[in-house]
Amino acid sequence: MNPITAFYPLLQEKTAKVVITCHQKPDGDAMGSTLALYHYLVQLGHEATVISPTNWAAFLNWMPGVDTVVDFEAKIKQAEALIAEADWLFCLDFNTLSRTKRMETALAAAKGDRILIDHHQEPQEHMFAYGISDTGKSSTCEMVYDFIVDSGGSQLINQAIAQCLYTGVMTDTGSFRFPSTTASVHRMIAHLKETGFSHSLVHDHIYDSFLENRLRFIGHVLLNRMEVIYEMNTAVMAISKADLYRFDITTGDTEGLVNYPLSIQGIKMAAIVIDRDEERKWSFRSKGDVDVNQFARQFFEGGGHKNAAGGRSSDSLENTLKHFHEVLGVLQPQLIG
Repeated sequence: MNPITAFYPLLQEKTAKVVITCHQKPDGDAMGSTLALYHYLVQLGHEATVISPTNWAAFLNWMPGVDTVVDFEAKIKQAEALIAEADWLFCLDFNTLSRTKRMETALAAAKGDRILIDHHQEPQEHMFAYGISDTGKSSTCEMVYDFIVDSGGSQLINQAIAQCLYTGVMTDTGSFRFPSTTASVHRMIAHLKETGFSHSLVHDHIYDSFLENRLRFIGHVLLNRMEVIYEMNTAVMAISKADLYRFDITTGDTEGLVNYPLSIQGIKMAAIVIDRDEERKWSFRSKGDVDVNQFARQFFEGGGHKNAAGGRSSDSLENTLKHFHEVLGVLQPQLIG
């Protein structure tokens, strides 16, 4: 993988057909980074299209340019044609092609150059012609900001780009409370604010636009589905299909739920498993030196960051929850130390 700096001159050399994509079920950082890059490349004269591997949460539908995003699963033939014809394929907020679900085959077969911009651990470097992988960054949106500025496009950052970038940084830093919120993040936000966009409006769209059923669902989960494992300073929540159907839960309604138990005094790790049709999806969060990235990689076919990771299981909800209890002891020195 060549350094991302080697790609900068190519931005000015020709008009290219570009596909920008992210991981399945995109969150605020994935959608924010792809759309911000889209708005930048269009201003440079490139023919750009954002393709999401799957659908996305309704609370992201306000974002500038989201109406142009192609849902791969809904428009497979169109998406595959765009991927096949692309000169460049920007891969944002994921570093292994398997994170794009059913789109993986088309991406792997693409003739265009794949360019990586990501902040997760252990990238699949041989699959990318150019790229940057920096686990020290708060978010992929911060990295896209750096990409725009370092490639000479600082003056092109408008309100649309600022809204998109702010969305990703805000969500991936937990509204700027996580340790990843560095001084460079605040300098970036100051620059974005100079465009005149309303950060409070972005916050309202992301956090204050849910339906009543989601709030009742959260109450149900915290009251009836949360188990606190006191001797391990851990809390785990298991959500069944019946829970999802009862409260009419859709994509994005479970976003952030895994963070709630971390507000309990003494809790160092929180986990949630959700019974989806094709698999059981895990999310892990932790504090301090508790490494949930390695835990997810070792036991749940996942990974991510030291304090935030995801995973999956083909077992039943009951069996994967049992497995979690069986392997939790691996983290005992970190959890009770």
